[in-house]
Amino acid sequence: MGSKTKIIVLHMKEIIYTAVFAALGILLIILLLVMFRPDGKKTSTNTDTQKYTPGIYTSTLTLNNTNLEVEVSVDESHINSIRFSNLDESVATMFPLIQPAIEEIAEQIYDTQSLENITLSDKTPYTSQVILEAITQTVEKAAVD
Repeated sequence: MGSKTKIIVLHMKEIIYTAVFAALGILLIILLLVMFRPDGKKTSTNTDTQKYTPGIYTSTLTLNNTNLEVEVSVDESHINSIRFSNLDESVATMFPLIQPAIEEIAEQIYDTQSLENITLSDKTPYTSQVILEAITQTVEKAAVD
């Protein structure tokens, strides 16, 4: 009767290419779904991640009847700078290791962004301790309640 047989010739190369492209397409779709799906986590509000009130805060440090202002600059989550705001030549001459001591402490604080586990210098342990206490008081002023 009228049955006609159709023969389809498939080349193995075409089948392999089709399978590879189909697998890459499925992999791309899965990758896009994983990357752009909503996390399901609540996004934290700004006050949850905020550690400090941005600004410049000062504390007074008294050395030998001379008042020094320790100035700490902070943004919402980082301590940006620590310095003496009124260190003049006479105080620097009288206490020559005070500037290196605050720089050493400040560098440790910049690296860790914490006042915990600060290593004090063996050359100036007492001065470093007084400076660290002044910095701690100043950072407490900046902390968010």
